[in-house]
Amino acid sequence: MRNPPTHLPPPEDVQEIGAPEQFAALAHPLRQRLLFALGHQPATISQLAAQLDTKKGNAAHHLKVLREAGLVHVAETRQVRGGTEQYYQRTARRMVVTEPQTAGTAAMLAAVAQELDHSPAETHLTLRHLRLSPEKARQLGETLARLVNEVEENAEDQPMHGVLVTLYQQDLPTSTTSSA
Repeated sequence: MRNPPTHLPPPEDVQEIGAPEQFAALAHPLRQRLLFALGHQPATISQLAAQLDTKKGNAAHHLKVLREAGLVHVAETRQVRGGTEQYYQRTARRMVVTEPQTAGTAAMLAAVAQELDHSPAETHLTLRHLRLSPEKARQLGETLARLVNEVEENAEDQPMHGVLVTLYQQDLPTSTTSSA
């Protein structure tokens, strides 16, 4: 496989996700995996299809949906053997969901589950419930975001690792007991 041309970083550092078409685009695990794959380096449809073990037509369809939702763009085109090779890139280095919706969250978690399943190295997955004051919860959320955002990346020849961080308040059912 040829080395891709040198590309500029994504046009944005952070992109807020909030439009209905963006949530619709995020509602499919393969689209999530395409976004993961395009996290640091642009790639062609053929490269993405091979990396994600899917057909080129399938990858092309889902890239079109992501492109129409403004989540990926064509970073560069090159003429090769009588055709045009397009390199797709995410529109932002980080994407932040402003108001998570069930379908997008479910797709994101399904895509992460697939990534965990295919990981060649040990993975870490922890779910813990904590009793926190609103102030402690705010501090924890800020600390987690800062920790992830401040990690220095190694050279491009090092393995890619995914990080999914969420902090949420549990919605406990209300008591159904009544006094008689």
